[in-house]
Amino acid sequence: MSVQTRVLDGSRPVAAEVSARAKATGRLVFVDNIRVLLTILVILFHLAITYAGTGDWYYMEGREDTLTGALGAWFLAVNQAYFMGLFLLISAYFVPGSYDRKGAGRFLKDRLIRLGIPLALYGWIVRPALFYLDPFNTPRPRPPFWRFLAGQYFRDQPIVGSGPLWFIEVLLLFSALYALWRLLARPQPSAEPAAASGFPSSGRIALTALLMGIGSFAVRVALPMGWNLGLLNLQFPFFVQYIVLFVVGLVAYRRNWLLGLPDRAGRLWLGIAAGLILLFWPLVVGGGAIDQGFDAFGGGWHWQALAYALWESYLCLAMCIGLTYLYRRYGDRQGRVARFLSRNAYTAYLIHEVLIISLAYSVRSVMLYPLLKWVLVSLVALPLCFGIGGLIRKLPYADRVL
Repeated sequence: MSVQTRVLDGSRPVAAEVSARAKATGRLVFVDNIRVLLTILVILFHLAITYAGTGDWYYMEGREDTLTGALGAWFLAVNQAYFMGLFLLISAYFVPGSYDRKGAGRFLKDRLIRLGIPLALYGWIVRPALFYLDPFNTPRPRPPFWRFLAGQYFRDQPIVGSGPLWFIEVLLLFSALYALWRLLARPQPSAEPAAASGFPSSGRIALTALLMGIGSFAVRVALPMGWNLGLLNLQFPFFVQYIVLFVVGLVAYRRNWLLGLPDRAGRLWLGIAAGLILLFWPLVVGGGAIDQGFDAFGGGWHWQALAYALWESYLCLAMCIGLTYLYRRYGDRQGRVARFLSRNAYTAYLIHEVLIISLAYSVRSVMLYPLLKWVLVSLVALPLCFGIGGLIRKLPYADRVL
């Protein structure tokens, strides 16, 4: 009996139930719910930088104390280790099927519409307007917007992929490279993804994490974390993970790994993820971060950089597997609120930078303990991003893009 029909730890045919619902609805609901979680984490991540003071972000309040900085660094490091890689994995999972149905021309056209239009609008109109209207950073008197755009803005900011939309840029780039590979290699994929088969053993997963970590370390010897190709806003120190996870998503579709993930493996790697999250503190304290800072962890010929890259890679794969298991088993349903969040997650991602910066500016003068302020602002920011995202999607033709 295949894993898809019956899970390994008992008689409950969870994967078969999920597969039947997916065929009936044309969607994997648990994957939609993971997307919502990741979108929420991205918003919380950038608000954490705002109030915890570590990282690179448009507005940082800079009032954090030791506790706020420590908890913020933990939250940011844990999520940075996996969430954008998992975003790429589940995005890649739907690429082969889309290409199979549409062919190269329609596939690329749809990618340009859904990814290219937001990239252009945000990078060339919305984000420049944020800078232009910023009451704290724009010189007075303001020059005409077109002059500001052509001069000051693009002198200092990326041409494309600005702000959080670097991810959309990367997804468009990877999708184009996939289409090029399909055109040149001309593989003969089956019409349907195979029955769940050949889910990698824990040994192969561990080896993949090892190689991914060594690869990341090797890149960071020359390009430490924080390095950025400014023209395109691409952070190459993380690209080993991003490339590996995108390819894993492509393979996972053909081999039906999201449905074929054995529960036993899911529980194992979820437990490993929990242990690795707790290991963060012994790693950074033992590596001298308290006295010497985090520079040695970010790159160069330092044992801390190698240890951190390995920690990051193992946590990445462990979280990808563990969250897939959790959501497939316990998160494959949607009520009205979950459906609303799922429909508007993409738009919320696209607009969240402008909204949370505006919100942070509006409460700039409110003096609260930074951790408390982070929580309170987040409680306002999340419904604001999804709610305004829902309104934007009601605009004419917006549904074609969003």
